[in-house]
Amino acid sequence: MANETLAVPAEKKARYPRSIPFIIGNEAAERFSFYGMRSILATFLVAQFFNPTHNPALQTVAEAQANQSTHFFVTLAYTLPFLGALIADWFTGKYKIILWVSIIYCFGHLCLAIFDDNLNGFIFGVIVVAVGAGGIKSCVAANVGDQFDKTNQTLLSKVYGWFYFSINAGSMVATVLIPWVYANYGASLAFGIPGILMALATIIFFSGRKMYVRVPPSGINKNNFVFISLYALFNLGKKQKGQSWLDVAKGPYNPEKVEGIKAVYRVLAVFAFVPIFWAMWDQNLSEWVLQAEKLDRHIVLGPLDFTVLAGQVQTVNPVFLLLFIPIFNYFVYPFFRKIGINPTPLRRIGTGLALTGLSFVIIAFVQGNVDKGAHPSVWWQIFAYVILSAGEVMVSITGLEYAYTQAPKSMKSTMGAIWLLTVAAGNYFDVIVNGSIASGGYFSKFVGADFYWLFAGICAAFLLVFLFVSPRLKERNYIEQPEEEAEAAAISTNL
Repeated sequence: MANETLAVPAEKKARYPRSIPFIIGNEAAERFSFYGMRSILATFLVAQFFNPTHNPALQTVAEAQANQSTHFFVTLAYTLPFLGALIADWFTGKYKIILWVSIIYCFGHLCLAIFDDNLNGFIFGVIVVAVGAGGIKSCVAANVGDQFDKTNQTLLSKVYGWFYFSINAGSMVATVLIPWVYANYGASLAFGIPGILMALATIIFFSGRKMYVRVPPSGINKNNFVFISLYALFNLGKKQKGQSWLDVAKGPYNPEKVEGIKAVYRVLAVFAFVPIFWAMWDQNLSEWVLQAEKLDRHIVLGPLDFTVLAGQVQTVNPVFLLLFIPIFNYFVYPFFRKIGINPTPLRRIGTGLALTGLSFVIIAFVQGNVDKGAHPSVWWQIFAYVILSAGEVMVSITGLEYAYTQAPKSMKSTMGAIWLLTVAAGNYFDVIVNGSIASGGYFSKFVGADFYWLFAGICAAFLLVFLFVSPRLKERNYIEQPEEEAEAAAISTNL
């Protein structure tokens, strides 16, 4: 009798979900629309509405008004993801909220294009765009993960790599193209093209409707960060000696959830120092653009001889960022480990704050020369971008890592939403400062170079406090020391 062998079926090769190209295409087009309109927003507001006659006596107030509007836009866009996540997780699911809000998003861009000579109509469009961008921001990235299951989850990291590549590709192309369109063809077309791209993003997303995995809404979950925190605050009188103020919620609420929220507040102690970073970083898309208009932007690189537009200078930030991420991960951090200095997340954040402050010192010196009537080379601002981008790697990327590792599984989505709120908080401070300058308030004495020295000084103060507080902060890495919560680990959303 011949030997017989049993045929063992080959392991099925992991395949990408068919919905992924639609999600990636949607994200690239949406980011183009967002960063395209933002790249010219501050300069357009000054030139069209706040100082159309180019009166030097009105320029300072006009720029403050434009910066106030720009930072209010960012504040709103980064506050609403928290609300968008709540609505999606509790009531609508991610697909519906992305589709509905994308249509609103398109309407906002339409308003920007048709109201380019009407301030009230234009500001209304800006607000609607912020609602659109913020409403879907927390849902789109999570929707990527929803498309995978245990058969193809090994491909998830690669897909997120392409997802973030699409973000940077969309923003880089937009910040080069849209300022050029604005300079050569006017505001209506410059704001219209991002609107067309947002319409394209919506069409791409809708085209994949039959292929998406749609996680149904879970309904209102009372065991969430907001409800438990409010209950504990209103019942502080029940707190017993030796208890945390949150422990009083362990009766009416899930004790494991309460422990998870304690971890959130530990992370918030670190996040309290992050808004000043965003208050300064986001100025590279507004205040720094207005400064670039006053610089000598003529660049000679070998055979290349050209003049860059003010709104295009900001493109160097994502370029440096993409360069620095592998450099820091594979060379800088390992080097310091070899010489006995462990680049912990808290040390990285502190160093990042110092670098951000240094970039503003450079910008302050540049502005000082501008105030004297000179036109310094744009290379000085590009040098400041180098420092700022290094600070961004150490604060922004490390902050995301810290939020993930220091929060239990059932609290990770909450920490993601709170991280976005630090961006909103920083930009709201910019709104306050610029509003005060525009109205002749307290901060009106901080104009020109003094404006940048103000932020450099505030950053230095935050850094000193951080250096004192950070060694005393309690930490727990939930990746290295997993929590003991079988049921809670299965809950992916806890907003």
